[in-house]
Amino acid sequence: MGQMFVHVFKADGISGLYRGLSASVLRQLTYSTTRFGVYEKLKDLLTTPSTSPSFPTLVGMASVSGFLGGIAGNPADIINVRMQHDAALPPAQRRNYRNAFEGIIRMTRSEGWQSLFRGVWPNSMRAVLMTASQLASYDIFKQQLLARTSMKDNLATHFTASFMAGFVATTVCSPVDVIKTRVMSSHANESIVALVAHVSRSEGWTWMFRGWVPSFIRLGPHTIATFLFLEQHKKIYRSLKGYEQ
Repeated sequence: MGQMFVHVFKADGISGLYRGLSASVLRQLTYSTTRFGVYEKLKDLLTTPSTSPSFPTLVGMASVSGFLGGIAGNPADIINVRMQHDAALPPAQRRNYRNAFEGIIRMTRSEGWQSLFRGVWPNSMRAVLMTASQLASYDIFKQQLLARTSMKDNLATHFTASFMAGFVATTVCSPVDVIKTRVMSSHANESIVALVAHVSRSEGWTWMFRGWVPSFIRLGPHTIATFLFLEQHKKIYRSLKGYEQ
């Protein structure tokens, strides 16, 4: 990770470290809003004053939410991967998308609209794993912290539960992240099975956790910030609507 950081900084400067920012924002606007919205709606439907959804039920709801979010966010995710991957390519092979929308237009014109859903299945499976391991584990960690410790429903509890959820999500999603990145950045159409077989032969099974550290450095703070803001937004929303806290 350190070598790549230095390589990107030397080649493209500070701006290179934020390559793909517009695509990353667009991805969150499509992927995250879908999965969080569906998950919270399903949770509201299955929660009663006397009971909360069980862990298997939470995982099931999160899986459905993640699958739909993965489909919604796939086009922006491809552009995000390509824009970030440009720094690792020789200048002649770079796509040089100026922003996410230009990337989507160019990709549609040169590769067809079907290209916007390249890798949609591994991406959706990754979204299922991510949402189940992130949202469901956060709810369970939060429940257990409140039930088994003296912690209250406050920022400290939200921070602790989200930190642990980020660790779980990074570990669970690491193998699919590697596959997804290679499929989306590839110039050739190669089946997922063939790709996994090739990578396993050439790199061994350690490929499954390649890039775990930078993934956690990204996903850990992202998960913490997401849930801290989400909890505060929910509290403000309930207060404005006059709901019980």
